Amino acid sequence: MASDVNINHSEKALELLKADAEKILRLIKVQMDNLTMPQCPLYEEVLDTQMFGLSREIDFAVRLGLLEDKEGKAMIGSLERELSALHEASLKK
Repeated sequence: MASDVNINHSEKALELLKADAEKILRLIKVQMDNLTMPQCPLYEEVLDTQMFGLSREIDFAVRLGLLEDKEGKAMIGSLERELSALHEASLKK
């Protein structure tokens, strides 16, 4: 029973973290499309702040045992690759 609860909490934590990562991606897309260029300090500040917040959330979930460290690192890595691709695409515009 306790194992089922832990799995449920782990799945919920993973879903929430993925949703937060997707929010960051959407926020950066909107910012790049409508507001600022990637070289803008505001863009960099928003990106740094959001990525730091997500990394703290992931660290917390890892410390609670709801997420494996490698899963958290993979999530951050995937988001960084997507953001890098967005940045590259914006430079080609």
